[in-house]
Amino acid sequence: MNVFASFEPKIPEAYRDSKFLFLANIDPVLQRRVREAMPDVRLVAGDTMNYWIKDHRAALLEVLKGLDILLINDTEARMLAGNNNLVLAARAVLALGPRTLIVKHGEYGATAFFSSHSFSTEGEYAEHIFRAPALPLEEVVDPTGAGDSFAGGFFGYLASQSELTPAAFRRAMFYGSVMGSFAVERFGTERIQALTRKEIDDRFVVFRELTHLD
Repeated sequence: MNVFASFEPKIPEAYRDSKFLFLANIDPVLQRRVREAMPDVRLVAGDTMNYWIKDHRAALLEVLKGLDILLINDTEARMLAGNNNLVLAARAVLALGPRTLIVKHGEYGATAFFSSHSFSTEGEYAEHIFRAPALPLEEVVDPTGAGDSFAGGFFGYLASQSELTPAAFRRAMFYGSVMGSFAVERFGTERIQALTRKEIDDRFVVFRELTHLD
């Protein structure tokens, strides 16, 4: 586990009134401790990976019970569910606790699967599926961190909204793809650090035009 072998997360006092909590990919035991230390958050999202799914499943399943949103890639979704059919796998994952599952497909975009309890209106968007594209790029310099950047754009947009509607979730998917597309253009965090809000919004328009029919 390298630097995380003895890691113990400490929540700064200034963060304890936060309404949005993202549990990044780490030991599910630690994820659960952070979740329990933040009982009053409005929305909780989480990430995980194949190592935790395979070797720490029991602890991970406890974390999933407390998540509103789970973000994982398609291979991890199939592994977690034990089913190679992505639709059936998503349904099985949603049954484990999360109300929304975001499945990342790398250069092919991402898919959101919503349970019947994803939104405040009971029954709306029951098992609804929404797909966001990825931007075709001429050159990819460094794909490392693209998934995390997607998660940051997605959850960051939701945290900026006063109401979590189906439309907000759809737009958040596009903002996730926007941030992922920027991340791969330079090494490490170089491109993200140099971004302006105008660049982000301009690329959002490009993504919207990719899927606009009229």
